[in-house]
Amino acid sequence: MSVDTTPQTAAAPAPSAGNNMSRLAFRMRDYGIVAALVIIVIALSLSTDTFLTSGNLVNLLDQTAVLGLLATGATICIISGVFDLTASATLALSAIIGVQVGRVTDVYVGFAAAVVAGALLGFVTGTVVVRSGVNSFVGTLATSLVYRGLAVMVTGGAIVYPLTASAENFGMLTWPSLFGLTSATIMFVVVVAILAVVVSRTTFGRRLYAVGGNAEAARLSGIRVGSIHVTAFMISGVCSALAGLILASRAGSAQSTMATGMELTAIAAAVVGGTSILGGEGAVWRALVGALLLTLIGNGFNLLGWDTIYQQVLQGLLILFAVTMDRWLRKRSR
Repeated sequence: MSVDTTPQTAAAPAPSAGNNMSRLAFRMRDYGIVAALVIIVIALSLSTDTFLTSGNLVNLLDQTAVLGLLATGATICIISGVFDLTASATLALSAIIGVQVGRVTDVYVGFAAAVVAGALLGFVTGTVVVRSGVNSFVGTLATSLVYRGLAVMVTGGAIVYPLTASAENFGMLTWPSLFGLTSATIMFVVVVAILAVVVSRTTFGRRLYAVGGNAEAARLSGIRVGSIHVTAFMISGVCSALAGLILASRAGSAQSTMATGMELTAIAAAVVGGTSILGGEGAVWRALVGALLLTLIGNGFNLLGWDTIYQQVLQGLLILFAVTMDRWLRKRSR
């Protein structure tokens, strides 16, 4: 009786239904937000006569600029594993500094001073969080109160205006630019494109994800975790300062109460876009899509004449769904 000595190759295990569901869920998070955006665009295009007009589209992108910048800064911080609740306070204080410096020098110098101020405020925020060792949520909440207080002290609680002679130039970010878009929109697109490349294509970006995914493992591998966090806060500060300049340019003034609470909307846009609230996962393009989606919902409610109370309910449900989906995916991937 002969014996078959041919080596037997073990059959590859068939993919489980659970694994297939996990892959499907991850793809839904990757592309579901884009699909939702497309569906809303189609629905508004069919239900209103004004949505696809050039005026409304230019206005939509212009409205997205401020939230998009803040959401981009929030996304970079969240990817690295921290939160920045100083964004709106940094926005206000930077804009006030820009106006005040512009009054004694020049509008362009004032704008540059606002951006530098945003970077410095981000550096201070990051240093406070890193050196104190407190949770970033608590640390940045306390720091934001300090910045708001400084804004009130600098202005005396009043609205600050540029000099009459330079008032026209101060509104330069509202001027029509390429393809009829405002200068603010062009600036927003350029800044977001640069940051998207930095996060996805550079060593700093890889370290950003490593720190957010596992800070201790990143530290043991030689990455300076504190420096990465401080840099993330500085980028968020610059984004906040640019957003502040857009708002100040539109209003022709700056005040200490500018954009109060908008940092939470920015974090919401980042989360709705698919950035993991636990850090280590996300992308700048997600922030852009999330900001566009939230702005689009507001624009649609205005065009359709719906009560804005329901807008808040819808946004809240979107955030809850995004966070729940992220938590479920985390569990499935273990």
